Formats: sequence, C-alpha cells, structure tokens
Amino acid sequence: MIKTAQRVNIVDAQVLSHDWYLLKKITFDYLRNNGDWQRQTREVYDRGNGAAILLFNREKRTVVLTRQFRLPVFVNGHDGLLIEVAAGLLEGAAPEQRIRDEAEEETGYRVHDVKKVFEAYMSPGSVTEKLHFFIAEYDAKSKVSEGGGLEEETEELEVLEWGFDEALAAFHRGEICDAKTIMLLQYAAMNNLFAR
Repeated sequence: MIKTAQRVNIVDAQVLSHDWYLLKKITFDYLRNNGDWQRQTREVYDRGNGAAILLFNREKRTVVLTRQFRLPVFVNGHDGLLIEVAAGLLEGAAPEQRIRDEAEEETGYRVHDVKKVFEAYMSPGSVTEKLHFFIAEYDAKSKVSEGGGLEEETEELEVLEWGFDEALAAFHRGEICDAKTIMLLQYAAMNNLFAR
C-alpha cells in the first residue's frame, strides 16, 4: 500500500492571513485510488494544538464548567454564550502542564493529577488543531482563586459548578453545544467516573 506522503505533493502555499492565527491557501496534487493525479486547493487554518479538561468531584457528583462569549458562534445564529470545559492552546507547552495552568486561570481550581483520556481533531476539513483531552478530580481545597480567565487575553468567563446529571440534561436539551465539552461529558458517563 502506498503511504499517504507519497500520494500528496504540495504545489503552492499562499498566506491569506496571519493576523490572529495563520490561514493558508494550499494547492496540492493528490494521487487518487484509480491512479490519477488530481490538483486540489484547500484553505487551512492553523491556530496551534490545544487541550481541554473536565474537572469533576466524585463525592458531590459535580463538574466545573465555564460560560463565555464566542464571536464565531454568535455570527452563526447562537446567542454567543457557550458553556464549556476549561481549555486553551498549548502555545509550546506540554499538554499536561498547559491544561493545569489553563484550568487554574479559567476556573480558579488548581489540580495536580491530570489524566489524559484521548486526542481528537475537531474540524479536520479546514483546521489543523488537535486537542488533548484530560480529566481531573477537584475538591474545595483545590480552589485557589475566583478564576474567570486572564484580563490580558480579554477573557471574561463565568465559573459554573453543576451537578453531573444537570450537565448531561443541559447537553440533551441543546444548552451545551460545545463539542469538546460534550465529548468529555460523554466520556465521564461511559466510563462511570461518578461510580463509588
């Protein structure tokens, strides 16, 4: 079987925007299954890789989530306030360290024992980003600040502590519609994280 790298020949890569993140228009030749080479063009958005974490308290059967404004979903007809797990870009850091820092910045909880549960590409048709997914237990002693994000990153997050069943119900009602959050809530349900 031919390796994918032997089926793809990048012909041109043109930078369309490098304002917030990097958007390129890439022209490439692709060897199809029938043996024909086909020229294709795609736009590829590179914002770096990221990490997301579900903070959960087994004893209380709760999870910590955030609510924040997201412009792209607002312009797509949503009210813009998304309920999400803590998450952020790696920005050159190891996923485990970055997600501990991000969880504290966004939620105010300092967690040490994070467990990686899977990785996933969230929008592989146009975005290069791969997310590393984590879980970690928290308790009252883990709370070190109010959270809410970093002012210099223009973050303004509301920290929510919800019952796990309440969070699942919100997902089923369509109130939680963020993919990374849905995936981690489903992981928790499928793996009985709240079993005693």
